[in-house]
Amino acid sequence: MSRIGNKPITIPAGVTVEVKDNTITVKGGKGELSYTFNKEIGVKVEGTEIHVTRPSDDRIHRSLHGTTRANIHNMVVGVNEQFEKVLEIVGVGYRAQLQGTKLVLAAGYSHPVEFVVPKGLTVTVPNPTEIHITGADKQLVGEFAANVRKVRKPEPYKGKGIHYHGEYIRRKEGKKAK
Repeated sequence: MSRIGNKPITIPAGVTVEVKDNTITVKGGKGELSYTFNKEIGVKVEGTEIHVTRPSDDRIHRSLHGTTRANIHNMVVGVNEQFEKVLEIVGVGYRAQLQGTKLVLAAGYSHPVEFVVPKGLTVTVPNPTEIHITGADKQLVGEFAANVRKVRKPEPYKGKGIHYHGEYIRRKEGKKAK
């Protein structure tokens, strides 16, 4: 029995939800998102709640049930509040800067690493060692943050690299002289 899939999604004030065939569109103050779900999964808007149902207890229907509900919930939260990831840069000479719609990283390579900021995301660099990524689409925010982090993952000896705010970097002891 799915616990996540059976929970109704409450629609906050200022958010409109529209379901056509197997596509749901959510509009709010922070943006507009749409999602195409499996045609066997049922999505109904009743008043200020969204209900997700499944036709049977088959394994595929059970997995799609919870996943569809979670994706729709993330859309509703995203257009109402937005999601944010904060990346911190640690290391001598490591820094970030914003040049128009490009995020430029100096991460210890012989060349700067450039990222084009995807449409729908807002990237700010309050100081050279901090990057704030915000947007309504949780998946897009997380994917862009992961790609930026992938440029220079934190290493365990000195902790240098790009890591998420609050992420614990497990440290190792270096070699000892005899």
